[in-house]
Amino acid sequence: MLTRIVKLGIDTKHIEAFLVNFEASKEKIRGFTGCQFLELYQEKDNKNVFFTYSYWNSETDLNNYRHSDLFKGIWAKTKPMFNAKPEAWSVNKLHTLK
Repeated sequence: MLTRIVKLGIDTKHIEAFLVNFEASKEKIRGFTGCQFLELYQEKDNKNVFFTYSYWNSETDLNNYRHSDLFKGIWAKTKPMFNAKPEAWSVNKLHTLK
C-alpha cells in the first residue's frame, strides 16, 4: 500500500470553488481503481493550505489515476486556484498505533 500526501495552497478568493470541486470529485477519486482511502484537510491557522491523503494499492494504481481523464479534468479546474506550487509525497506506512 502507498500513501499519497499532497499539499495545496489555494488563493483565498478560490477556497469556496476549490471545496465545491472537491465535493463533486471525491467519490469519483475514491472509486478509482486502487484507491482505498481519501481525506481532505485544511490547515488550522492558515485556511489557504489544504492537504489530501489517499491510500493506493500500488504505485501503478496511483500513476493510472494521475494519467487518467478524471485527474486531468480535476487538475485543470484546480490549477488556476493555486497561490503556491503544490507539493506531493508518496510514502510507505511504517507503523500505526490505535
